[in-house]
Parts: sequence; structure tokens; C-alpha cells
Amino acid sequence: VERGGALIAWTVAPATEPWTPFRLVGAHTDSPNLRLKPHPDLHGAGWAQLGVEVYGGALWNSWLDRDLGLSGRLAVADGPDRVREVLVRVDEPLARIPQLAIHLERGVNETGLKLNPQVHLAPVWGAGPAARTDVIAFLAGRAGVLPDQVLGWDVMLHDLTAPSRLGGLGELVSSARLDNLVSCWAATRALVDAATAGVEPRYVAVVSLSGNPATRLGPTTDRVYANRAIDALALQDSTAIGDALSHPVVVHEAVE
Repeated sequence: VERGGALIAWTVAPATEPWTPFRLVGAHTDSPNLRLKPHPDLHGAGWAQLGVEVYGGALWNSWLDRDLGLSGRLAVADGPDRVREVLVRVDEPLARIPQLAIHLERGVNETGLKLNPQVHLAPVWGAGPAARTDVIAFLAGRAGVLPDQVLGWDVMLHDLTAPSRLGGLGELVSSARLDNLVSCWAATRALVDAATAGVEPRYVAVVSLSGNPATRLGPTTDRVYANRAIDALALQDSTAIGDALSHPVVVHEAVE
């Protein structure tokens, strides 16, 4: 079962009984970043900047002086009564959060860098009149839709630095978002191995990948969706819990 940033996968052996226990591995598919605000276009002193909010527990200083691209989802009007999601990803150096030059902040090495996220983390992404730097119109063009079709967005900045191997023998890996990427890969790999090992498992193996509960909560988020999907899985695969047909609301909300 999958939707947006959530994925629920499981394997059930033919001999599974109602009392067979579950083994569940959970990981998050998102990571701390900077996301576009509902009104993302900022202009001042001839500069075009992006209004962003901090998502999750980001290390603010780690976003300084990096080439940043944009990626995420656009909610697009598709006819009078239909809305669809369109993915967009621009792996080009579109924006940068420049750090103040040392001669304008002489004491930074002694007092430490102090950042106000509402003031100092707004990336620069252009110069000139406001009409030339409409970020949503730009993203709409990259996604192949009209700007007027865009009803909303969930768009984030991402670091363009490519992953690499470090060390004299290349034994170290350097990459952004390793915490969630490795966890999701390991969980999925373990599930595949369990399903193809040729040994009758003593449990129902489940992988749950969803948004981090520490960074985004709400009734329509991937995490809530994932939790409902797990509830539906339990209802469907264990008669000891109850017949899924007697709980149509939970199953419908989870899988539709």
C-alpha cells in the first residue's frame, strides 16, 4: 500500500495463523529541510528571495553557501472538479543562502554564528523586477502545467552536492539524508530477503515507511495514513483481531 511519501509492505506465509505475531520495522522517508511558504516570493533592494519555513530539526548553518535546487509536489487543477498531484524536481543551482562576509561580521568566530530563520535563511534566487521571479510560475513551467492551474504546493529546497566515497580506500560514504535513506533501504532489503529466503517465517514481516512524526503531524499526513494502513493490515491478516469486513471505515480510510 503506498501513497505520496508513505509505503506499507508486508509478507505473509501460507501457514500463517491468526495468532502469528507481527515484526514491524519503521523508518521515515522525509528529512529536515527548508520548504516554500504559502506566499514564497520576497523582494527587496533589487533581490529576489524565497520565503521558506524550517521543516523538522534542521541544522540551520549547514544550509549556508550551498547550491540548492527545488523539488516536491504541485496540486494542479485538472478540470472543474478534479485535482491531481504533479511531481517536480529541478536539479539545478537555483538558489543559495549566502553567509555574511567576515569583514561585515568581525566577531563571528568569537561569538558564534547566530541565525534568525525568518531573516537569514531566505535564499537568494534572482535579481530584478518581481514579475520576472515568480517561483510558482517557474515550477509550473518545469512541471508542464499552467501557473493558473497550481492550487497549492509542497516544495522544498535540496542540496545539489552529489554523494561521494571518502578515505584512502574509499571506505567511507558521504551523503545528505543518510539517516532516512539508509534506514528505508535496510528495511526494504530485509523484507525482500525474508520473503525470498525459502524458510517458513514465524511472523508476519511488515515495513512501514512514512513521514517523521516529529516534523509533521495532522489528519491528512503520510504518517496518519501509514498508521491507518497498518490498522487495516492487522484487521485483514488476523481473525483474532477481527474480520476486516466488520470495520469498513478503517480499511477504506487506509487503502483508498
